[in-house]
Amino acid sequence: MSQIPNPWVTALTQFDDAAERLHLDDALRQILRSCSRELTVHFPVRLSNGSTAVFRGYRVQHNVVLGPAKGGIRYHPSVDLDEMRAMAMWMTWKCAVAKIPFGGAKGGVAVDPAKLTPQELENLTRRYATEIALLIGPQADIPAPDMGTDAHVMAWIMDTYSMHRGYSVTGVVTGKPLSIGGTLGRQEATGRGIVYIAQEAARCGLTPFEGATVAVQGFGKVGGVAARLLAAEGCRVVAVSDISGGLYNEGGLDVEALNRCSQQGVTLADAPGGDHISNQELLVLPVDILVPAAMESQVTGANAPQLRAKLVLEGANGPLTPEADAVLRERGILVIPDILANAGGLVVSYFEWVQDIQSFFWEEEEINERLRRVMVRAFAEVKGLADERHATLREAATMRGVQRVAEATLVRGIYP
Repeated sequence: MSQIPNPWVTALTQFDDAAERLHLDDALRQILRSCSRELTVHFPVRLSNGSTAVFRGYRVQHNVVLGPAKGGIRYHPSVDLDEMRAMAMWMTWKCAVAKIPFGGAKGGVAVDPAKLTPQELENLTRRYATEIALLIGPQADIPAPDMGTDAHVMAWIMDTYSMHRGYSVTGVVTGKPLSIGGTLGRQEATGRGIVYIAQEAARCGLTPFEGATVAVQGFGKVGGVAARLLAAEGCRVVAVSDISGGLYNEGGLDVEALNRCSQQGVTLADAPGGDHISNQELLVLPVDILVPAAMESQVTGANAPQLRAKLVLEGANGPLTPEADAVLRERGILVIPDILANAGGLVVSYFEWVQDIQSFFWEEEEINERLRRVMVRAFAEVKGLADERHATLREAATMRGVQRVAEATLVRGIYP
């Protein structure tokens, strides 16, 4: 089995290409190529059996020129510093592409949360929040949920941070429960944004939409929502997968029924409704739209030649390697990159932060409409630049993000 590419190398390769196309000078390239802060923490957690385990965690801020740092917190055994660096850099460009006044950050703990009891998970979260408290804050760095974390984890972080301050600080995290300052529309935001982008691509003639066949790798908080909403809008979802494997039904899957199975703890490997396939088999199905919404580096130079989708819409961060990008471009398969396609969660997180600061909350219809406008505008700008520069959508999106951060850096100047 080939080694999984380093996501930090992937992120740097994408940046270097954009910097070359933008003719950035060497000094500016060095600034934007580097993460501004990297915090590594090792902390003990008392387990339910009375023993103590030491965990390793991170919080990385790539760039804060445009505003406070913003980025998710991931609990997964594979979490390491290079992964956090890559995710933080991608978040910087994502914020800039969407014109959201945030910089990029990412955090995580190397742990399998499924192996912790609820009390152990809370203990780990509160201790990790304490360790990174010197970096986070509503005007400094605002975490959000990511793989292995959810609204409840955000509630523990918000409460821990608030206890240290002596008063409630709702804006320190986003993706919180509604009862403590969360926003309507946040849970579906990333998946809904993917649908808006797919619809815009269809309007431009890049892909069919009504009746389009769709395969979704990763039937979780992003992929599960995207699959459900795409099906509701008239697409035919023929394949979905989770960590256990997937299901394929050429006639279309009952996504609502599969969502109910997932909520009841039934894996797709045990779910009815289609032929059981592997995650790798899902990636090479003959579909109109492929949505890789699991983890990074799923499509590589090794399997990209076998892809048969007409459009790849990145629901996860970094699911394609640079080698895969090159292969798909040569084969004429369109890729809508992560920093554009999955920006919906970031956008509605920004809305949540704004509402927390104002202590004034919007209706869900308003949130969804505001999200649609941001996604449509971002797609139009990236597509226009791609056409103008004869570039791929990834190249254009990265160029747009890098250019905005570079311009802000030059305007602000170098301190001191």
